[in-house]
Amino acid sequence: MNSAESYSHLNGLEFLLVHKPSLWSEIKAVVNRADATKCRTKISKERGMKGRRRYSPVGMNAAFRRLFRDQCWKESRVSYWVTRSDKLIRKTLGMTLEEQRRAIEAAGGEPIHSYNQTDFVKDRIAVEVQFGKYSFVAYDLFVKHLAFYVGDRIDVGVEILPMKSLQSQMSSGVAYYEGELYNVIRQGRAVPAVPLVLAGVEP
Repeated sequence: MNSAESYSHLNGLEFLLVHKPSLWSEIKAVVNRADATKCRTKISKERGMKGRRRYSPVGMNAAFRRLFRDQCWKESRVSYWVTRSDKLIRKTLGMTLEEQRRAIEAAGGEPIHSYNQTDFVKDRIAVEVQFGKYSFVAYDLFVKHLAFYVGDRIDVGVEILPMKSLQSQMSSGVAYYEGELYNVIRQGRAVPAVPLVLAGVEP
């Protein structure tokens, strides 16, 4: 595949180029090694496209997963406790996991275990490869990357998305670079409050 476009939000790309150039090169190398032709395996059942061979989101995700794992990028998970009280949540945000649970119970609340997980993290850089529905990208950008950044686990989040030229040869409802670029820019310069790189890929 080819790295077609990139967009730097809050100087995310500039941070990579200055502080982690080898990781940015690694990310681009993974994209270049991903063979999209091997992932054109899905036979569409959708009206108007029935019987046509399309790019498989599952196949492309699996290909990227193998390539990133080969370069020692690993899944990372952050656990925390939530409850129904906004005051308790604000109070426990900066606490350790065990302190959160105890504080919620001491206040008479019910602690509910939750977590955020990101697929690929290496040296404080997180990468999400997203060939799924539109809502998944919003969750990545406004929840996952932001949570890991606020929690001081990462410095930059990278979101890899298909360009419209690739998305148009996939299932309907898949997010694409140009649309998500619009969504980020529409929010204004400071939202989401995490340095990001949007990376658009194509066959």
